[in-house]
Amino acid sequence: MIALTGSTGELGGRVARRLADAGVRQRLVVRDPDRAPQLGGAEVALAPGYHDGEAMRRAFDGADTVFLVSGRESPNRIEEHFSAVDAAAAAGVRRVVYTSFLAAAPDATFTLGRHHWATEERIRERGLEFTFLRDSLYLDFLEFFAGEEGVIRGPAGQGRFAPVAREDIADVAAVVLTGAGHADQTYGLTGAESLSMAEWARRLGEVTGREVRYVEETVDEAFASRARFGAPDWEVEGWVSSYLAIGAGDLDVVTDCVERLTGHPPRTLADLYRL
Repeated sequence: MIALTGSTGELGGRVARRLADAGVRQRLVVRDPDRAPQLGGAEVALAPGYHDGEAMRRAFDGADTVFLVSGRESPNRIEEHFSAVDAAAAAGVRRVVYTSFLAAAPDATFTLGRHHWATEERIRERGLEFTFLRDSLYLDFLEFFAGEEGVIRGPAGQGRFAPVAREDIADVAAVVLTGAGHADQTYGLTGAESLSMAEWARRLGEVTGREVRYVEETVDEAFASRARFGAPDWEVEGWVSSYLAIGAGDLDVVTDCVERLTGHPPRTLADLYRL
């Protein structure tokens, strides 16, 4: 039995569909059962969120493996992750497959990278067998970064990064969840090509047929340009620090993990727009 979190989201939903297609017995742990995908062989368990440790423990009870999708951004994200990990341990789960971040570290430039590192450490501390999927930034998000005006703004400098498609992450997750030989492994998941943000903007323009450009910002300008969204400071810091991580070279990594684990090369931007 695999207990799967995040099945109502983009990544978790992709993984759930792959497991269903493979005939794998799974339990979808959701906040709202009406939003759970309708999949053959899947049962549904209700939990209000990672913060509710007892509900998470009940949802995980009887599962051998948990696919733990990192939680939404919040001021208490680390504590919520810890609650979910502790619930898995209390339920007797053997293995956790966790969606982490490529540059996870206690001093990561990207603030959420610190959350991921802390969560990885908690999983180790609880004695759970683990597989960490350390994802680069999502290739799918480049168009979101550009917005309707076709301008990507941020303090990324000339830093390079190799974003990975969520379809590829889901393919890897399905392999890891259903196959052997992945115990206590950490896989860095990236695309096949590392480019600067300006180069990615041009590439996005080429595949979408619209003009897309990158505008370099200072840190102060980045915070100011995002003030109009009215988001809390901790959330804006996460947005801005993702660009700073690129500029610092933290994400200038290309791995072979997607192809080695799935048997196919990482998807490109052109591939995404052909889907």
